[in-house]
Amino acid sequence: MTVKEIADILGAEILCCGELADQTQVHSACGSDMMSDVLAFVKDQGVLLTGLVNPQVVRTAEMMDILCVVFVRGKKPDQMMINLATAKGIILLSTEERMYPACGKLYAAGLESGKTV
Repeated sequence: MTVKEIADILGAEILCCGELADQTQVHSACGSDMMSDVLAFVKDQGVLLTGLVNPQVVRTAEMMDILCVVFVRGKKPDQMMINLATAKGIILLSTEERMYPACGKLYAAGLESGKTV
């Protein structure tokens, strides 16, 4: 599934790196507001769904090779986070969906949960 398809499914706004959305393929996702859990338990996730909006999200995504971060509940990062994600080539999306329905919609559309460590 492409990041563009994810944006369409969730009615999400692409906040940065939109030029990569059509060509970036992802096969798994996870949802968490605790970056320590993402670091401890997540492996091979292409997309992270979160309601946490701080620079640690982008740094965690970079460390874990996450290609796209979806901010749920209408949350949006500040310009510093957008600049950091742009520099790292991490696509940022924002959706009005809450975490549980967003994860459910992506799962129903065929996006799997990935491996855990």
